[in-house]
Amino acid sequence: MKYIVIIGDGMSDYPLDELNGKTPLEYANIPNMDKIAKLGKCGLTNNVIDKYNPGSDVANMSIFGFDPDKYYTARGPLEAGNYGIKTKENDIIFRCNTITNKEGILYDFNASHISSEESEILLNDLNKYFTDKYPDFKGKFYPGISYRHIFIYSCESDKISNELCSFETFPPHDILNEPIDKYTNWTGEYSNLIKKIMMESYEFLSNHPVNKAREEKGLNPANMVWLWSQGVVPHLDPFTSLYGIKAAVITGVDLLKGIANYGKIDVIDVPGATAYFTDYVAKGQYAIDNIDDYDLIFVHIEAPDEAGHAKNVSEKVKAIEAIDKYILGPIWEYLDENYEEYKIAVLPDHPTPIPVGTHTRDDIPQAIYTKGGKADSVKSYTESNIAKGSLKKEHGYKLVNRLINDN
Repeated sequence: MKYIVIIGDGMSDYPLDELNGKTPLEYANIPNMDKIAKLGKCGLTNNVIDKYNPGSDVANMSIFGFDPDKYYTARGPLEAGNYGIKTKENDIIFRCNTITNKEGILYDFNASHISSEESEILLNDLNKYFTDKYPDFKGKFYPGISYRHIFIYSCESDKISNELCSFETFPPHDILNEPIDKYTNWTGEYSNLIKKIMMESYEFLSNHPVNKAREEKGLNPANMVWLWSQGVVPHLDPFTSLYGIKAAVITGVDLLKGIANYGKIDVIDVPGATAYFTDYVAKGQYAIDNIDDYDLIFVHIEAPDEAGHAKNVSEKVKAIEAIDKYILGPIWEYLDENYEEYKIAVLPDHPTPIPVGTHTRDDIPQAIYTKGGKADSVKSYTESNIAKGSLKKEHGYKLVNRLINDN
């Protein structure tokens, strides 16, 4: 039996005036998703239980079959899992965004989607700035992809570690156009140290040549770092020991690669696969090329989520259509020609509705097609139609078990 899980990040949405009252899924031309829904079984699910923020970290950990209540610590450590960084027991790992601070306002959470090369220069110079100014500085920035990075603070005691884990930080994409001071109003000694690091980064990066060049081109400067979702390294059980099958993931996002690395899920690197608008054809082809070697492949596409954050309706529709045409369609055709037994699941990790511009906690549509299996009454892949399907709603982390055991 072969299993394919297609994750259209942030794909589900609300009815939009720009689309004549339809959601992007209702408006888009998605014959393959519609066929999956029509020939399969459908139902709503939710990958983020109430105690967690509706982030991609918890949502995709759930889709990968790991119960967040058992394994989750924070987003920062999960992303660090793809960096190969050796950490100590008391190290606290933060997700780090390069953002645009505009007169004290969090103006842009990705600094016009800054390039990885520019970010690497900025963060390496920022490391030098802090170590030169503070010889005993216990933090270090690790450049990642585009605006997504890691910051690690090495703690000397459990007390410091516990304090750094306990104060609330905020995803920058959730507080756009809000005053920075409002979300850094911390009172603890070490939480204020984190604020000091963030504000000093603004002083240094505002005059950096990379940002001067970006502003001359009309791009937002990456003139500050934003530290959030901090925690310690998680300890996931190996996926194979949990489910007895071998799995891999295709994604351009460090977060998902990190979860996979911690859970001993193989990562299939695809040239041209990014954490933004991506090479859809390559992702589909690499999935096809590797199906023979794995029982299950997760194929994750970030583009609908990015379009949702940008409130870009047309790009979200285009991304959904590209997933259907260049990823789901070819994979399904290959499976049908070469395997007698297979299943395909299609779902978002969470909604990223255009009117909101960030993730929400709403249930998401899930469709599972089994070759030769029974169908329910759903006729197309939309939020409202999927809600009428026969699949019982369960916690998102039970998806893999549902696929294997037909429950």
